Amino acid sequence: MSTSITWVDAFTDRPFAGNPAAVCLPRDPLPDATMQSIAFELGISETAFVTPTSIPNTFDLRWFSPTVEIDLCGHATLASAHAMRERGVVDAETALTFHTRSGPLLATFEGDRIALDFPTDPMAPVELPATLHGQWDPDTVVGSAETGFFAVVVLADEQSVRAYKPDLVAIAAVPAKALLITAPADAGSEADYVLRVFGPNVGIDEDPATGSAQCSAGPYWSAALGKPALVAHQASPRGAVLYVRPHNERVHIAGNAVTVLTGRLC
Repeated sequence: MSTSITWVDAFTDRPFAGNPAAVCLPRDPLPDATMQSIAFELGISETAFVTPTSIPNTFDLRWFSPTVEIDLCGHATLASAHAMRERGVVDAETALTFHTRSGPLLATFEGDRIALDFPTDPMAPVELPATLHGQWDPDTVVGSAETGFFAVVVLADEQSVRAYKPDLVAIAAVPAKALLITAPADAGSEADYVLRVFGPNVGIDEDPATGSAQCSAGPYWSAALGKPALVAHQASPRGAVLYVRPHNERVHIAGNAVTVLTGRLC
């Protein structure tokens, strides 16, 4: 099973920020149980497994949290492209195609940044889930919605997002895989919107940086703010910066990545 592994901090330009992902590059696909065991052993939000196909610059990609396989993951996709460029598996001139459970995903290199092309995951307005009643002052809640993955709560201001102390039991009782809370950024901020993501149902109490959340938050804030291109700050303890540009049924999500360590799984 010996295969290379790269530990990457994604959506950041400095180590120990953004969202860590492990990227494994086996020559042949590993058994599902082995991939899940590796992800559990590493204990970070996602571990990516990238295997080559018969088509140049096209790869199979799967993501595992410590407890389950994930359908769509932005930061571990960005980390995968970064690790493959660093290890010389691909060059920085060629776009990459990843075949995933969410269909084909594209990654391109834009200088130091890596840009992802993901499908939108639109918000559908719903009532605030009963289990979340009392989590915020009613005047703070602007709206609530659901997507294919997230329960979404839109709050009035950045401070409400940053100050939220998550009730993980209440969040786990929501009929969604994760909770996304978001608000417009403060006036004068370098960001356009802020967000946080909590996923106890997938083994992640708080996700440090969530590329897939921009598939919902990006189109919402682009329409709400009247801006075609946005900067998102994920207000997790580690912090992260994401550059988001929705276009029709797709969302362009870009960011930096930093390698923290490399090694081999034995």
